[in-house]
Parts: sequence; C-alpha cells; structure tokens
Amino acid sequence: MLEVLKRELIYVWYYFSLQLRQIFPYFILGIVLGSVISVFFKNKIHTACLSVSQKKLGTLGIVIASILGIASPLCMYGTIPLAASFSKSGVSDDWLAAFMMSSILLNPQLILYSTALGPLALIIRIASCFICGILAGLFVRYFFQGHPFFNFTGFNEPHSRDTDPNPVLRLIKNIQRNLKATGPWFLIGVILSALFQRYVPAEAVSQLFGPNEGFGLLMAATIGVPLYACGGGTIPLLVQWLSDGMSMGSAAAFMITGPSTKITNLGALKIVLGVKRFFIYLLFIIFTSLLTGFLVNMVV
Repeated sequence: MLEVLKRELIYVWYYFSLQLRQIFPYFILGIVLGSVISVFFKNKIHTACLSVSQKKLGTLGIVIASILGIASPLCMYGTIPLAASFSKSGVSDDWLAAFMMSSILLNPQLILYSTALGPLALIIRIASCFICGILAGLFVRYFFQGHPFFNFTGFNEPHSRDTDPNPVLRLIKNIQRNLKATGPWFLIGVILSALFQRYVPAEAVSQLFGPNEGFGLLMAATIGVPLYACGGGTIPLLVQWLSDGMSMGSAAAFMITGPSTKITNLGALKIVLGVKRFFIYLLFIIFTSLLTGFLVNMVV
C-alpha cells in the first residue's frame, strides 16, 4: 500500500513540476506587468476614460470604454467604486456597462497569464472579452435608454494603496500584494492540473468538451462557475484540457463564465444592479458565453 502511494505521489509530482516549469514564467511576468500598470499607469487609464466619456462619440465611445476596461488593472471591488465616481462625473450607464463588463473578464495581468494557452487562445480571449464589453454597453444603451441601470449609492472613489513616495518600493509592495492574492490559487491550479493529467484520461476530456457537442459548451460554461476563483489558477487547467482535446469554443465559454460568475464579483454586482438587473446580467452571460463558444467552434 505504501509503495503504491509513493509511486502515485511521484507521478503527481512529475506532472506538477512539468506544469509549473511551463507556466510559472508567464505567472511571474503577469504579476510584474500587472503591478507596473497598477502603480504607474492606472490613474492615466482612468483619467483617459473620464476624458473620452465627455466627448460625444456615440457607439464609438462604448468601444473605447471596453478597451479601457481591459486595460484597467483593478479587481471588481475596485472597479465599482471607480465606476461610481465616473457616474457622478456624468459618464453614461452604457459606457459604464462596457467598461465594467470587459474589466470583469480581462485585465493586463490575465492577458499575460493567458499567453501560456498559445496565440490562438490568447487572441480569442481578448477578442471575445472585448466584444462582450461592447455588447453589454449596447444592451444597456438600447434597452435601458432613459432608465438608470446601476445604483452606486454608498460607493465612493477607491483609495489607492500605492502611496509609498518611493516608486521602487511602491512597485515592490504591489508585487507582494499580487503574489499574496494570486499565488496560492495558482499553485492550487497547478495541483489540480497534475491530478487531471494523472487520473483523468484525455479521451474523457475530449468527449466532454469536444468540438461537436453543444453539451460540451454547456458543460464548459457551467464548470467555470465553481472552479473559477482566480484567473491565474485556471490557466494550468485550461492548458491541460486544451492539450487533452478540449475544443477552443468550450475554452472560450469557460473563460467568459468563469470571471463573470466568480462569487466575489457576483456579490459586488448584486449590490449595484438589484435583483431584476442582476438576473438580466446572468442571462446575458449565459447567452454570450454559449454564443461565443458556438461561433469559435464554427470558425476554428
């Protein structure tokens, strides 16, 4: 019994170390890039968003808001107070919807993490998140025109934690916070990936998430809900699943439902949306994730 357990631990350690060597550089680069943007460019990005919103750009403004949402390094609990301050400054709800939707789905740090998935998956992730942001803005513009969509009562502009006067120390402290917040989830993701690689046959993954099954898209979208706790933690799983036969459409669906239904994000959104609009948000996520998955599988 002990010999069997020892052998299995050796196998799992082998897969764990293999995955760690493959993905760890992307994780570290993502941490550093996210911290650099947060410390040195965050305020510029948010100032640009406020400046652009004051111009009468119509639908083009929604496109720009979606781009700036992706560029913003803030988490949802930082994005909502920022959106509240934008709203007080006169930014329309359709622009805020585009900014917040794309900010939920993607950020510079997660973009660099996702390079471990390969160029095609990275392009699909960026494009799908960008388009989801635009669709959210258009939805609010045309279905809630003249009616407030968000309720930011009680939210104030977020306070920056990067206050050290020394820029090098500010960067180091931000990197430390990012490592503390995402490091444990990343290791859990690598461990889960190693366990999948050892004990789940590749054929099972291919059959479950394969390209010809609508059920596979639904499963990928659904499994993103309980498994998604941190973007960096899901990358090792996606790397393994894609290599085992997961379709690119299923991966795209997972990458939309995961961050958008992350429990902390849902808790924050419930506060500013209310019950009715919160369920509209959930239906929007289900629809866009499945539609994205179908379209990606058709094209790729």
